[in-house]
Amino acid sequence: MPQLNPGPWFKILVYAWELFLTIIPTKILNYTSPNKPTPVSAKKHKTGAWYWPWS
Repeated sequence: MPQLNPGPWFKILVYAWELFLTIIPTKILNYTSPNKPTPVSAKKHKTGAWYWPWS
């Protein structure tokens, strides 16, 4: 039964995990977002009463 021979499958497993743990995270971390976060001002927003347009 060739399915029980772990020889080639173990190498594939090791290479796949090496790919996932080394190459892919560096590519994801190098991604830069086009929208930079803007600082939020500390002033309070003016809130008023809510009036329904039909009442």
